[in-house]
Parts: sequence; C-alpha cells; structure tokens
Amino acid sequence: VQLVESGGGSVQVGGSLSLSCAASGYSVSSYCMGWFRQAPGKEREAVALNNRLGITTYADSVKGRSTISKDNAKNTLYLQMNGLKPEDTAMDYCAAGCGINYWGQGTQVTVSS
Repeated sequence: VQLVESGGGSVQVGGSLSLSCAASGYSVSSYCMGWFRQAPGKEREAVALNNRLGITTYADSVKGRSTISKDNAKNTLYLQMNGLKPEDTAMDYCAAGCGINYWGQGTQVTVSS
C-alpha cells in the first residue's frame, strides 16, 4: 500500500487548501481512510475519518471548515480546508485501513497571520 499526499503549502489566515492523497494498493471506495495532522511539539491527531460504515467524523477544531471527499476513479482521497487559522499549521497525513494500518509521508500546511 502506498499513500502519496500533495497539496500542502503556505497560506495566510482565512485561506484555503485542498490536500490530495493518491492511493495504490488500497481502494478508497472501501472506506476506512482519513486525515491526521501533527503540529510541532504536539501529538498526532485525527482531523477527518471515514469509517467502515461510510460515516465521516471531523475533529471539533476543523468542523464546518473542512470536508473530506474522494474520487473512486482516480483512487484519491481529498481534504478541502477553508478558513485556515494559524493553529492549523501542521504536517498533514493521509491514513488508510480500519486499524489505521497505512500512512503517507505527509504534506506540510503552514498558515501565517
């Protein structure tokens, strides 16, 4: 299984980013995928998770500002983030597997005021 994230970058407060996670060896249509992030000096936390029932949950910190989606034809998972805040600065990771078995290498999101 290989997960390759892209789309991170540096934006100003209030900006938007769309992260992508291209998967190989794992079908995004099978659910159990999501996004995590880790800010400097903090533990990795879940941002948006799509479980085996197809239900998506969002961290309170991003609820209403972020949306997870997928393109089965491209086997790619996305995370649209709007209204970005400095506290969203983190390395964002794509993960797959109902036991969070697989991780991508991460893509950096930096939000400056």
